[in-house]
Amino acid sequence: MIPYLHLHLGAFQKDIPTFGLMLWLAAVSGGLIMERSFRRARISADAIGMVLVTVIAGIVGAKLWHVIDTPSEFRAQGWSVLWDTGGFAWFGGLVFGISALVIQGIRARIGGLRTLDLAAPAAAFGYGIGRIGCFLSGDGCYGKPTSLPWGMAFPHGIEPINVPVHPTPLYELAGGLIIGTVLWFRAGKRRPTGSILAEYLVLTGVARFSVEFLRRNPPVLWGLSNAQLASAGCVVAGVVLFFWAAKRSSVPAEQPALAIEKTA
Repeated sequence: MIPYLHLHLGAFQKDIPTFGLMLWLAAVSGGLIMERSFRRARISADAIGMVLVTVIAGIVGAKLWHVIDTPSEFRAQGWSVLWDTGGFAWFGGLVFGISALVIQGIRARIGGLRTLDLAAPAAAFGYGIGRIGCFLSGDGCYGKPTSLPWGMAFPHGIEPINVPVHPTPLYELAGGLIIGTVLWFRAGKRRPTGSILAEYLVLTGVARFSVEFLRRNPPVLWGLSNAQLASAGCVVAGVVLFFWAAKRSSVPAEQPALAIEKTA
């Protein structure tokens, strides 16, 4: 594991956290993909700037949700836990990130829901790439002990462990890349506004719900972890949004037919 990357340029020496480096790479990748989405949709808004604001909001939300979800860490470390390089909750980042995108989409006159559709593939890719940082730093996001041949120990991680465990960040990397690819191609065709976001919520919710069975997070209700309950909520929201978007898109198509019948 490589929690820190030593940068040596002449007299300048600095240890750079690999988690932060991968987070930067995820933001850049997400920005480029979202810019392509905007270009494909012939939208001239600043996609890179939107992604930057969204990433910052997502980081803040992920950290705050983690602190709320694990109050024992706050009691042990105090306010310094807010600056710790480890401990970020996926659901908090999702909520704050979506909120930031909606506000920016409305201000740019694109529409909040359409902006989320355009951002969905970028969010999936960015999440997957960001998980490389968790893997390299060994920040505790790995899974339960396993005897499978690809099990890995993290003896030099931020939260070291010496027995082979599920490398769940790599599972989530694969899931993010697959979901992002599927959404990218589906978003290239004409679809009801909100449907791509709905598919993102369902796919990413199912992926996170599934990987939680291999992670070490404790159950909080009905044998499910906090992340699984949040994931289930995402799936439900995605299903509801999908049918709402499909029903809403069919209304304008039916109105001309009704008008013709009345004039006849």
